[in-house]
Amino acid sequence: MTASGCVTVHGEREIIPSATKAEAARALEEFTSAYNKADKAYDPALDEDRVTGALGAINQAGLKAKGASEPDGNPDHVPLKLTDTQFTIPEQAGWPKFFLADADSNRDRDDDPQRDNRWLLVFLRTGVDDAWKAAFLTVVSPDEIPEFTTDKDGWAQPVPADSKSLAVAPKNLSQEYATYLQDGGDAFAPGTHTSEWRALRKKNTTRPGLSTQYIDEPLTSGPYAPVGLRTKDGGALVFFATHHYEKQTAAKGLNLQVSEEVKALMTGEAKQSITLERVSNQAVLDPAKGSTERVEFLNRIQGLTGAKGE
Repeated sequence: MTASGCVTVHGEREIIPSATKAEAARALEEFTSAYNKADKAYDPALDEDRVTGALGAINQAGLKAKGASEPDGNPDHVPLKLTDTQFTIPEQAGWPKFFLADADSNRDRDDDPQRDNRWLLVFLRTGVDDAWKAAFLTVVSPDEIPEFTTDKDGWAQPVPADSKSLAVAPKNLSQEYATYLQDGGDAFAPGTHTSEWRALRKKNTTRPGLSTQYIDEPLTSGPYAPVGLRTKDGGALVFFATHHYEKQTAAKGLNLQVSEEVKALMTGEAKQSITLERVSNQAVLDPAKGSTERVEFLNRIQGLTGAKGE
């Protein structure tokens, strides 16, 4: 027997960093370049190979809708710039693999604490021959970003989807949130995206001349599956997605007002009703099991992805 001194490490079996920092930086650069080209032209084809999951659904539908009303492109385009980037890269076995990019964007005001924020982007790679794609995005203030658990080499710790060490297992967050929006409950802390959103939706159901119904569904398969990183307090930062439908029905004799951007994503004709379909991605702090804290939203970004007129 001979030994060549060459060792092959298989990412599907060995626990290894999901990416090198150089690979992560290159993925972010390629995403930003494609994102800017697509935003300038309002052409979803220009960044479709750099986005996926919830962010991909929101991005692609948004570009299609805006392109319908501005066929010559974005007249107000300002290139996105992401700087001062920090990467949180977990060690993982198997696919898909992910990492988190935390960057300062030129969309905020660094000199104003009320308007200073950071972009948190989750990049996903589904196989050794696949490209890194941005799957989740949230925008938070710098002081909201938790401290992550890392080993002596700086690698982070991913949270299993079925983890029993958290208040809510990541794989259950999407269903729990959909149920909460319909029926309430105590899994989530009160705030803008929980108690206040429920109250706003309840108010909207009683507008004169317009009946509104809401349906919320979990979204957990493929690139929509939740991802989480362990935090030093024993909890985790978790990203997950949900599906939301809003059906508006006008009273007899009244017409529904439908914007050009909605029409670009609509099938059918809104004679009496329209169902708006949205995809939402959330970033939450999921506390350790047994904690007195509840799951707390950092932010939620949603976008219209379809519509059906009847």
